[in-house]
Amino acid sequence: MKICIVGTGYVGLVTGACLADFGMEVTCVDKIKKKIDLLCRGEIPIYEPGLEVLVSKNFKDGRLKFTTDLRSAIKENLVIFIAVGTPQGKDGSADLSSVWEVADTIAEVINGYKVIVNKSTVPIGTAKEMKKYIKKKNPKAQFSVVSNPEFLREGSAIGDFMEPDRIVIGVPDKRSEEIMKEVYKPLYHLEIPVLITNVESAELIKYASNAFLASKISFINEIAALCEKVGGDVIDVARGMGLDVRIGPKFLQPGPGYGGSCFPKDTLALLDISNKHKYDFKILKATIEVNEKIKERMVEKIKVALNNKIENKTLGVLGLSFKPETDDIRESISLKIIEYFIDKKINLKVYDPKAMENVKKIFPEIKYCKNPYEVAENSNCLVFVTEWNEFRYLDLKKIHSLMKEKIIVDLRNIYDVKKIKEIGFTYYPVGRIKEKW
Repeated sequence: MKICIVGTGYVGLVTGACLADFGMEVTCVDKIKKKIDLLCRGEIPIYEPGLEVLVSKNFKDGRLKFTTDLRSAIKENLVIFIAVGTPQGKDGSADLSSVWEVADTIAEVINGYKVIVNKSTVPIGTAKEMKKYIKKKNPKAQFSVVSNPEFLREGSAIGDFMEPDRIVIGVPDKRSEEIMKEVYKPLYHLEIPVLITNVESAELIKYASNAFLASKISFINEIAALCEKVGGDVIDVARGMGLDVRIGPKFLQPGPGYGGSCFPKDTLALLDISNKHKYDFKILKATIEVNEKIKERMVEKIKVALNNKIENKTLGVLGLSFKPETDDIRESISLKIIEYFIDKKINLKVYDPKAMENVKKIFPEIKYCKNPYEVAENSNCLVFVTEWNEFRYLDLKKIHSLMKEKIIVDLRNIYDVKKIKEIGFTYYPVGRIKEKW
């Protein structure tokens, strides 16, 4: 099977490397020559655990190639995966300009039957529009447009591709169905559930899944806020809820709200789709509104911890990526915290294992530290934002001795309340019983 992957971001590069590891001939295409040059040298432009090894192995074995020549890649391959970015537009809708750019090239150079696979997250109806678009430009073109949404989590993307919860394939005809089954044939042996459905359902499944998970996060964060008012402990409440098999424990961890490249963009895009079809999606509206308020609550929590006396204080921030095991800072609460306090005459010191170079491009003026202890030194308040594993077992006594004021704001409830109080910190977790902190 010969496959072309258009786009070498998180989705495209992981998809290409994994399919090559299945034994297929894969050509990854990107219009950014710098990225392709890096990949050809064995350098990975993004951080994703295990990806560098997988790319290097399959590149050396000749199953994985990188090029900027999209026209040739379309001609030479049967299956064309579109994995380009669909960023959020100003009105909340998905920006499909990169998708249509690929469709233009396909229409120009298509040379026989092709299966065009939308791997990018696109609005419902995009596949049908793409078919019309290409046919209008090239009436003789023979192809099928398939929807095959990705469910890759940054930080565990390779495992998610190799051993997914499910594979969703939306097809318009039997021919494309059989070819897509062949693409994923190695996973059939693992008895991975495969859902074959129509294209519109497949397009909606991705949005619906992310919106539902985002709703769980907003819900538990509302419960955390209520716990702080009524004397409940959100950790116990979430555990009590999660033990119900109908609910489950995942995505019931309170914190500073959801971020990243998917949930914020996909919830807004689904809301835009609903509005265009004149449907008032109230739960989704509330999910988005709550998430924004939660971020504001986290900033207020830091201000309260400093007794609202911010000027000339030093704030240490641990964690810049929106989640652990990634360098992705899109929609990270850390950016909101930095953005707020940078204008308040406060000194900012930060550390993250992987994401500092990305943040430097936005905030070059703040201090970037070598480790958490450098961040703690002479800080008035230390804020835990991202739950990197290396933050879970810090020498808290050493941190206590380094800090000017012994204040910790723990937005991820990383530490045991009793232990951290015994060391002598003033501690501000999320949704915990006040008597405990």
